[in-house]
Amino acid sequence: MVQSATPVRAVLFDFGGTLDADGLRWSARFHAAYRELGGSMPFGNFEAVFRASDRVLETLPDIRRLGFRAMIDAQAQLLQEMVPDGATIDFTQVADRFHRDAVRTTERNARLLSSLARHYRLGIVSNFTGNLSRCLAELGLTNYFQTVSDSGVLGTAKPDPEIFNTTLTALDVEPQEAWIVGDNFDADIRPARTLGMSTCWLTGPERETPGDCAPTARIASLTELPEVVCTA
Repeated sequence: MVQSATPVRAVLFDFGGTLDADGLRWSARFHAAYRELGGSMPFGNFEAVFRASDRVLETLPDIRRLGFRAMIDAQAQLLQEMVPDGATIDFTQVADRFHRDAVRTTERNARLLSSLARHYRLGIVSNFTGNLSRCLAELGLTNYFQTVSDSGVLGTAKPDPEIFNTTLTALDVEPQEAWIVGDNFDADIRPARTLGMSTCWLTGPERETPGDCAPTARIASLTELPEVVCTA
């Protein structure tokens, strides 16, 4: 990793797949639980249905009032109605497994965030559905972050640089003074690198790094982050 001459003042995080899992997006985790319970759809087909359920979820009239567990339950219900074998799968158990794993990971990461918050300004920049603050409160993560940029509230989404700039401005830092940590290369790493931020890609070892846009650092678990940031 190349060390930066500019002191680090802030660390920005994606939420889904970053703070609630080690580099696994929601669709992959829902699919894993679905298959464990007897679902037959391969991931490629399931992900297309999952993205369709995302679009429906965004339009629910009460979406901004939903907390983390309620949102998971709502998505599970939509998936049960949309997958071909939904009638044979207990999507309540799918939601239970997803929620259990996410809570376990956020509880682990809360200790990490508590330590980082003593040294850096922390923020979230996430493509979400307008209820991220409620989800963070339910998970006990609110107090670690000085600002939360939820695309559903702001009306602009990654990879648009505007949502990154909004977050940096709220933290009163320049791009060169900040890291972004995220699991989505095209939504998190590429746009942040273009702005001049240091970038940390959270992903499994099986994924290849795109040759045209190397991240500043790469980790397989968020627990590795302090060593990356503190030595920058």
